[in-house]
Amino acid sequence: MAQNILFVAHTDESGTALPKSALDALGAAVEITSQLGATLTIGLLGENLKAAADLITLAGTNVLGVCGEDFAKPRYGSDAAAVEALCRVASPEIVIAPGTSRFLRVLPGVAQRLKGCVDTHLTSLEIVDGALAATRWFYRQRLEAVIQRQARPWVLAMDSGCHQPWSGRATAAKIQMLEVSVPAEAKRTTFSGLRTPASGAQTIRPDAKLLFVAGAGWTKKQADGKTHLAEAESLILGFLRESSASLGGSKSLVDQSGENQAVLGFMTHLNQVGQTGSTPRHPKGLSTCCHGEEPHVVGWRFINERRAINLDPNCGWARGKSDVLYVADAFQVIEKLNSLLAERLKAKAGSATTTR
Repeated sequence: MAQNILFVAHTDESGTALPKSALDALGAAVEITSQLGATLTIGLLGENLKAAADLITLAGTNVLGVCGEDFAKPRYGSDAAAVEALCRVASPEIVIAPGTSRFLRVLPGVAQRLKGCVDTHLTSLEIVDGALAATRWFYRQRLEAVIQRQARPWVLAMDSGCHQPWSGRATAAKIQMLEVSVPAEAKRTTFSGLRTPASGAQTIRPDAKLLFVAGAGWTKKQADGKTHLAEAESLILGFLRESSASLGGSKSLVDQSGENQAVLGFMTHLNQVGQTGSTPRHPKGLSTCCHGEEPHVVGWRFINERRAINLDPNCGWARGKSDVLYVADAFQVIEKLNSLLAERLKAKAGSATTTR
C-alpha cells in the first residue's frame, strides 16, 4: 500500500534559507519515497518561505507552509502548533525532519499529540524486507540499533551529515499556506537572541574539512623535562586559524580540568571526541599526542581519512587505527605546518592583489 511521507523543515537564522541539515534529511526522504513508491509532501515553517520553497519544490509534488512572525524564531508553543497542523493536513504515515536543536525540542511533543511515536538522532534510513528501518547508535556509539515500528505516524529526526544532501535547481513554488493560530498561552516564551563565541575563539566547526584532535600529551613534560602549555596553546590555535579546522579533544585531556591538572584554556567537554555521543563527520582527521584509546577511536567512526602524529611507534594509532602514522614530535610538526600554511595564505593574498 502506498504511503504518505511528510518532510518537514524550518528556515535558518536568515529567515529565508534552510539549514544544511535540512537538505541532508530531504535527501534521505526523497530516496525513501522512491524506494517505497510513496507520495512525498514538503512542509515548511518560518517567517518567509518563498526562497526556501523555490529551492526544494522539485523534491516533492505538494508544498505546505506555515508562515508569519510567530514562526520566525524557535519557540515550543508556536513550533509545535505549526508542525502538528502540517501533519494533520498531510496525514502522513512517516514524518522525516532534520535533527536541529529547534526540532528536537518539538517533535516528541508533536508525536504525542498525534498518538504516534518518535525516534531521534538517526544516522540512516533504509528499506528492510519491504519496510522502513531506521538506524542509530546507543551506549556511547558502541551499539548500532536498527529500529522498525508499527505505530503511525512515525516521526524521524535525522542527524546532520548522515546522508547525501538533496540538490536541484530552484523553480517557482506553489505553496499551500495553512492558517495556524497561536494562543496567548503559547506565546509566554520569547526569543531574546543568540549567543555565539567571537570568531577568533570558535573551535567547533561542524562543516570543516578537517578535525584536529589534541591529546593529553600536549600538557605533559617534553624532552627537556618541562611542560610547554603556552606554546601548545599558541601552536594549536595557530593551526586552527590557518587551516580553518575544527578542534576535538581526547577524554583524557578534557578530564584534566576536573582533576586540578594543567589544561589547555580553550579546551572544554564540548570538544571531546568519544564517550560523549558525539560523532564528528569530517572528511579528514588528524590526531596529535593521542594514544589511540578505544573510546577516542570509536568517536571517529564516520571520518573517512585518519592520520596521527605520535612519538611512540607502538601507540594505538599504529595498530590499524590510522591510515597514516607520523612518528614525530607534534610540537615540531605543527610549528612547521603553521609556517607552511602562513606562507601559502600570504602567497594567495599576493596573487589576488596582483590580479586586481
